Amino acid sequence: MRLLLLLLLLHLHLRHSAAAKPVAIPESLALLSLKTAITDDPQSALSTWNVSTSHCTWPGVTCDSRRHVTALDISGHNLSGTLSAAVGHLRHLLNLSADANHLSGPVPSELSLLSDLRHLNLSNNAFNETVPPQLSLLKNLQVLDLYNNNMTGDLPVVVYQMTRLRHLHLGGNYFTGGIPAEYGRFPSIEYLAVSGNALDGAIPPEIGNISTLQYLYIGYFNTFSGGLPPEIGNLSQLVRFDAAYCGLSGEIPPEIGKLQNLDSLFLQVNSFSGSLTTELAFLHSLKSMDLSNNLFSGEIPASFAGLKNLTLLNLFRNKLYGSIPEFIGDLPELEVLQLWENNFTGSIPSGLGTNGKVQIVDLSSNKLTGTLPPNLCLGNRLQTLITLVNFLFGPIPESLGQCESLSRIRMGENYLNGSIPKGLLSLPALTQVELQDNLLSGEFPQTDSISTSLGEISLSNNRLTGSLPASIGNFSVIQKLLLDGNQFSGQVPPEIGKLQNLLKVDFSHNSFSGPIPPEISHCGLLTFVDLSRNQLSGQIPNEITGMRILNYLNLSRNHLVGNIPGEIATMQSLTSADFSYNNFSGLVPSTGQFSYFNYTSFLGNPDLCGPYLGHCKDVFSNSTHQGRVKGTFSGSLKLLLVIVLLVCSIAFAIAAIIKTRLIKKASKARSWKLTTFQRLDFTCDDVLDCLKEDNIIGKGGAGIVYKGAMPSGDEVAVKRLPVMSRGSSHDHGFNAEIQTLGRIRHRHIDSGTSECMSAIAGSYGYIAPEYAYTLKVDEKSDVYSFGVVLLELVTGKKPVGEFGDGVDIVQWVRNMTDGNREGVLKILDPRLPTVPVHEVMHVFYVAMLCVEEQAVERPTMREVVQILAELPKPPNSKQGDSIETESSGPPSTSSQSPTAAAKDTKEDHQLKLLGS
Repeated sequence: MRLLLLLLLLHLHLRHSAAAKPVAIPESLALLSLKTAITDDPQSALSTWNVSTSHCTWPGVTCDSRRHVTALDISGHNLSGTLSAAVGHLRHLLNLSADANHLSGPVPSELSLLSDLRHLNLSNNAFNETVPPQLSLLKNLQVLDLYNNNMTGDLPVVVYQMTRLRHLHLGGNYFTGGIPAEYGRFPSIEYLAVSGNALDGAIPPEIGNISTLQYLYIGYFNTFSGGLPPEIGNLSQLVRFDAAYCGLSGEIPPEIGKLQNLDSLFLQVNSFSGSLTTELAFLHSLKSMDLSNNLFSGEIPASFAGLKNLTLLNLFRNKLYGSIPEFIGDLPELEVLQLWENNFTGSIPSGLGTNGKVQIVDLSSNKLTGTLPPNLCLGNRLQTLITLVNFLFGPIPESLGQCESLSRIRMGENYLNGSIPKGLLSLPALTQVELQDNLLSGEFPQTDSISTSLGEISLSNNRLTGSLPASIGNFSVIQKLLLDGNQFSGQVPPEIGKLQNLLKVDFSHNSFSGPIPPEISHCGLLTFVDLSRNQLSGQIPNEITGMRILNYLNLSRNHLVGNIPGEIATMQSLTSADFSYNNFSGLVPSTGQFSYFNYTSFLGNPDLCGPYLGHCKDVFSNSTHQGRVKGTFSGSLKLLLVIVLLVCSIAFAIAAIIKTRLIKKASKARSWKLTTFQRLDFTCDDVLDCLKEDNIIGKGGAGIVYKGAMPSGDEVAVKRLPVMSRGSSHDHGFNAEIQTLGRIRHRHIDSGTSECMSAIAGSYGYIAPEYAYTLKVDEKSDVYSFGVVLLELVTGKKPVGEFGDGVDIVQWVRNMTDGNREGVLKILDPRLPTVPVHEVMHVFYVAMLCVEEQAVERPTMREVVQILAELPKPPNSKQGDSIETESSGPPSTSSQSPTAAAKDTKEDHQLKLLGS
């Protein structure tokens, strides 16, 4: 009875409120209670926490000379569970770090009992609910980091009462409401971050009262009204200011020029307008300035010549015009210059690169003329050079052929002439070369040694001549080889078969002759082959039918002869093929993949026959007539035939009955297994009932997708994979999808694994372009595919097969609309006549963000959802609810992804974006 009473008293003691200040229990027991609240310890980080050893020797525990616990660090161990209220009994604790785990539940209010606590880091977990107001009792707390959790409600007001607080990070949560004006009363705070939430309202001018503030982050997913308050200029100690992607508008206040200590200014992806504030030139300490993705107009102010410490200047995606000032090329510290998608004219500053420090230059999509500066790679540090879609002319500087630091060169769609510089394709760091749509001449360069990471070469639509050298086989890691629209001749070299990583090859619109090299089938990863509009002859090599993941094959407009191989019917991944305008003959099969091909794929071959092509000529059917013998059978022979047929029928019926019984028996012994990631209100049989022809909503190389209605009324999508042979490891990407779901940390999915195992991939038209030259995909690749789906919804067209040779829906839409939202009416599905235009424009705008050529320029899926949800008001909305309708501007509420603003730069940007 006495023991029972003690246990009851201990239970009541642990449930006592923090205000009652219960009698402390031994710290070792408090630590063991913390361990008990951990439900999963995959790394066994706490396995040695037990009563047989001193708690001061346990991993992550630090004690003072009196064996009091002064520090507890359990960060980065992927622990799941909750943070026990017993933490309040570690009364001498100074530092508590539990970041980078999977801890959930509320932040315990018992933390307020730790009066000596200096450092509290619970970031990168799944804590929810609100910040306990009792934490304001922690008067000695200097660091409070709750970044990247699932906390909700208003931002905590009482934290300003923590008089010694220097670092407060509340970003990456789901806080709503506005920034409290009381935050202006922080007496000693140096770091304040509320970015990555769902805040709104105006930025309080009281923020300008925090005289000690050095780092201020308020952007990303917040949607503030109005602009920056002029009081921002009072933050005299401010070093870094990040207000990107948070709905700000108006002009930048001239008071910002008072921030003499500012070294980083990030205001990208907003709706700032007007001219660039000339007072920005007073920021003499400024190193990084990103004003991209806004509505700025006018010219670059001459006063910017005073920004001598500037290393990064991003002004892309605005409405700036005029020439790029010559002083830009003379900035002594400049490393990154990105001015793309403006209306700049004139020539590129001739001195650009002479400082020997330039690493990234992107001047694409302007109206620049003149020649390329000769010293872009003077310091041999240039990594990225992008000047595509301009009016540049003249030769490519020969010095680029010796630029060993160069990784990406994209100079397509200009008027560049001359030959490809010697050594350019042999540079050791090269990953991407785009010189398409120019006036380049000469031959394909001979190469001995090449980069081990060169993934793409695009020389389309130039004036290159001669035959392809055998050394093309040296590009062993190339994934995308585009030589279409030139004047190449001779045979396609058999060495192409050495390109084991090749995914896309386009040799169309040339003068190649001779047979199709059977060695091309050795390129086992090829998904796209276009050899159309050449002078190729001979038959289709049967080896091609062994290319198991080929999606697209175009052999049209050549001089090919013979039969179209019937084995093509078994190429399940082949969704688009064109054999038109050759000299093929014989019967076109109507089974397998041939049933997917359009009949136009076989036109222009007079000797072909089959469905939609007419009856076969007698020459193809003589064999059937020759087998017919006139006359009659004898009576005994007829009787024998009848008996044989009867016996065969009986045997077949018996076999069918046996097989049916075996199937039923097997189905009972081995039922379907349904692996779920959350609680479901339907069964496997409910899913199987959906697999009907009428429910099909999509088809592709990875299987068929059905729409299903569950008994509860929920609607689901069901993917049915192609049948696999026994022991096959190819399941068309299902394993990758299941594993991805299992890794996602999201409240609508926090964990589980599947016993379904499988392998690759995706249908041509949905696959992101970077997969062609990196063989890697990430969440941005999925964003691209989602963008294609949005374009399908807007246009009512399939991703490939309706736009001509080698053109997919993304390319077609860009050609039709120039990427402008107003052009959506040119491509709108005629079945959508009553849909509000501003809504269609918004969806189209989001789709074009998703299908950006470069992965880094695409938004995350969380950003996509945010932008889609922030539907602009119709054009007749009231004043203040502005809708930007010009082609180069983003919507007023949100615009391009903050990652687009980064463009491989801003290593000093501390804030990690929260993706979905």
